[in-house]
Amino acid sequence: MKPNPDELYAHGKKLREKSPRVAHADFKIAHDREDPVALLKRSSKGRIPELVPIRYGRMMKTPFTFYRGAALNMAADLAHTPNAGITVQACGDCHLMNFGAFATPERRVIFDINDLDETLPAPWEWDVKRLAASFVLACRDNSFSEAQARDSVLSMVRSYREHMLEYAEMPALEIWYDSIDVEKVTKITRDEEAKKRMKKRLAKAQARHVLVHDFPEMTEINNGRPVIKDQPPLIFHWRGLAKKDAEERIRDAFTKYRESLQEDRRVLLDRYELMDMAIKVVGVGSVGTFCSVVLLMANDKDPLFLQVKEARPSVLEPYAGASAFGNNGHRIVNGHRLMQSASDVFLGWTKGKGGREFYIRQLRDMKIKPLVEVFNPQTMEDYGALCGWTLARAHARSGAPALIAGYLGKKDTFDKAIADFSFRYAEQNEKDHAALMAAIRAGKIEVNTEAG
Repeated sequence: MKPNPDELYAHGKKLREKSPRVAHADFKIAHDREDPVALLKRSSKGRIPELVPIRYGRMMKTPFTFYRGAALNMAADLAHTPNAGITVQACGDCHLMNFGAFATPERRVIFDINDLDETLPAPWEWDVKRLAASFVLACRDNSFSEAQARDSVLSMVRSYREHMLEYAEMPALEIWYDSIDVEKVTKITRDEEAKKRMKKRLAKAQARHVLVHDFPEMTEINNGRPVIKDQPPLIFHWRGLAKKDAEERIRDAFTKYRESLQEDRRVLLDRYELMDMAIKVVGVGSVGTFCSVVLLMANDKDPLFLQVKEARPSVLEPYAGASAFGNNGHRIVNGHRLMQSASDVFLGWTKGKGGREFYIRQLRDMKIKPLVEVFNPQTMEDYGALCGWTLARAHARSGAPALIAGYLGKKDTFDKAIADFSFRYAEQNEKDHAALMAAIRAGKIEVNTEAG
C-alpha cells in the first residue's frame, strides 16, 4: 500500500533536516564554473549557422533576453544548489515568458506552461528558482523598484506553496482534471485596465480564424498552389540544390510523425495534404535550431499550419540524468502530457533522415502570450501568483504533492529564501550578460539584430 498524504507530508517535513529551507537563499559560483560565453557557444553547436547570430542578437538586448536564451548556463548553476531530493517532471526552462493561454481540444481557453523543450525529471526547486529570477529581471526591465520586484517573487512562491498544500489534500484524479481557465485568471487580476486588456486580447484570439487571418497573412499563390510567403530573415525557404533534399527529408519525417499520433488523430491528419514548408525563426532560446512551419490543406478553403521544432537533448541532462526516451521529440511530448492540463490535438514527434529529432504541434491555436512589458507592479504581482499556481499544478501531476507540501510547510520560510536567491542569481545573470556584450564588442561573437 502506498503511503497516505499524512505520511508523505510528515516525510517531506523531515527532509528539512538534511536540506534546510533557508539554505535555498544561497547562491555561490562553483569553483570550476565554465565561462558563460563558452557555454553559450557550446549550446549553439548543431544549430543552423546562419541563424546563430540572430540568437545572439536577441540575447544581447537586455539581461532578461539573455536569461531567456541561457537555460544551459542556469542549469549548470542550479546543479550546485541545495535540493530536498524530490523529483518531478520539470519544465527545465521555467521563466515567466514560457507561460500563456491557449485553446484545449474542447475549445476552452486555459492558462498553462507552453514551452517544454527542456522538460525532464529533475528537482522541483530548479523550476521555482528559474521562475523566481525571471521575475526579478522582468521587473528591472520595467524599471520597477527592488521592493516591487521582491513582492512579485514572493507572490509567485507563496502561490506555489499554498496551492501545493491544496493539491496535497486532493485525490489524484482531481489534480489530473484540474485546469486554470481564463475566468480564474480574471479573478486573480486586480487591475481593471489589465482585465480589459486581457478580455480584448482573448476576444481577438477567439475570433481569429486560420482561413480568414493566418492563411492570407502567411501564404501566396505560386503556380496555382498556395505556398508559405518568405519573410526573411525570420521565414524563408531552402534555396539551391539543398531545397529538394530538405523537402524530401521533411516529407519522410512527416510520415513518421503520423505514426506517433493516436489512431483517431491519424484519421484527422489524413484529411490534409502537405503543401509547403519553410524555416521559421522562433523565440530566443530556440533560435538557430531547425524550426519550420508546414502548410497543409484539406481543400482550398481548409488550411492548417503546423509548427515543427527541433528537439535537442535537454539542458538538464548533464545534471539530472539522461532522458528515458530514445527520441527527444518523444521526451518533449511526454513532458507536455504530464505537465499541461490539456495538450494540442496534433502533438507528436518524429526523426529526420539526417538524425535530427523533432516534435510537432499547431502553429497557432488561440495562443496568447503575456505582455509583460506593459505590466505595472500590481499586475506583475498578480501574474506571479498565477504562474506559481500553474507550476504547482504541473508539478503535482507527476510528483508527490503531499511530500513537497510537507517540505514547504505553512510558513513563508521557503518563500523568503527563494526571494533572496532570485536577486543573487539576477545579479550573476547581469554579469554573464555583460560578458556576452564584451565578447561582441571584441569581435568574438557575431550578431544579427534583424534590422532589414
